[in-house]
Amino acid sequence: MGIISNIDLLSGPFPVLLAVLACLSGAALLLRRGRGWILGVVAAALLAAVLAWAANWYVVNVAGLSAYDLPLQVIAWIGTGIFAILLMVLNLAVGRGWRRLLAPVAMAVVVVAVAAQVNVYFGAYRTIGDLTGASTANIAPLAFSGANGRHILAPAAPVNSPVVNRWVKPAGLPLTGTVNSVQLPGRVSGFTARTGYVYLPPAYQAHQRPLLPVLVLITGQPGSPADWLKAGGLQATIDAFAAAHQGLAPVVVIPDVNGTHSGNTMCMDSKIAKADTYLAVDVPAWIKNTLSVDLNPRHWAIGGFSFGGTCALQMAALHPGTYPSAIDLSGEAEPAISANRSATIQAAFGGNTAAFNALTPLAMMAKTHYTDSWIYFAAGAQDGRFTGYQNLVSAAARTAGMTVTTHSVPGAGHSWAVPLNSLGPALNWLAPRLGLAP
Repeated sequence: MGIISNIDLLSGPFPVLLAVLACLSGAALLLRRGRGWILGVVAAALLAAVLAWAANWYVVNVAGLSAYDLPLQVIAWIGTGIFAILLMVLNLAVGRGWRRLLAPVAMAVVVVAVAAQVNVYFGAYRTIGDLTGASTANIAPLAFSGANGRHILAPAAPVNSPVVNRWVKPAGLPLTGTVNSVQLPGRVSGFTARTGYVYLPPAYQAHQRPLLPVLVLITGQPGSPADWLKAGGLQATIDAFAAAHQGLAPVVVIPDVNGTHSGNTMCMDSKIAKADTYLAVDVPAWIKNTLSVDLNPRHWAIGGFSFGGTCALQMAALHPGTYPSAIDLSGEAEPAISANRSATIQAAFGGNTAAFNALTPLAMMAKTHYTDSWIYFAAGAQDGRFTGYQNLVSAAARTAGMTVTTHSVPGAGHSWAVPLNSLGPALNWLAPRLGLAP
């Protein structure tokens, strides 16, 4: 079962084999003589195109799974899957014998291949284990060894010095960090969050544990905190960073800010939830009261991808004292529930545009000068919409006094390829700031 769970869905022989089978299955569905058949195929193709655009409209305007149209490539793959279903119907209607028997099987193969190609675009599931949940199913809850259900040990050194200046790597230090599940209560906000996760780097496992910096990471929407462990490849990225820094890396906390897979709090205090208070008050309080970390706020950062990138930008703009450093990967210019801004404001603020505008990062940066804030931006080079957002917001951040750098990920669209290729460089850029490098 472990071998099956580890099958790579994004590269290697499996997607190639699936593509070959899909081509053969498509040919079996499509190839047939007769003028009437050709007219039927043309009609099916046109209907598939219409239904694909209708599916995109439903995702954006009804289901609320995205505030923006799906990428054209994804819409095209959806249309291909619908086309295969319509061809199956045609084969069942006019076919005989083996065609009627083969048509459902061929359609299923094409639809599975289409789903695989959509997954390749977004990079949401890297293995079959990610898809089934097996890759994160056995992550154990964080065990508390301290008094009163806490993980805190006696401080190893004063917190006012960078950890790199007070760290000597001991012999026998583990090569990798650990990942555990955690529950982060919304004591002040009242927010009910799903299970979150915490990554504790190798240095955290030392007998004389140093006080390490903190990185809070927010996932995309729709999604869950586990996405950072699966699609985001978090542990491999931070383990690699730690290996290059004598076992040092930030303690990474991945809270949930949406409550459900398709929920959208916009990381704001609104009619929907007090998500801003949860991230700015409850999460930092839990970290400080539970984990052995550096309490110096200058050594704290927040980051995220897509929705999470927007959220990180919001925290950096509204709460620079709590999160003076941020990593915004493919974030928006402002939070959104719908492509219709008025619908977003109605749902979250009862139509009060002024209340919404006052809490957007661009508005906050326009009236605030940041004397000690750093922010790293990245977006896919093929993602024109979010590259535009990056250009707009990064310029505003510079004008507001923030220290800014931007990165374009070659060949990437709006997908998890951006975090996979940007989180490591972002941490390297922030390392001196977080006290992890001279």
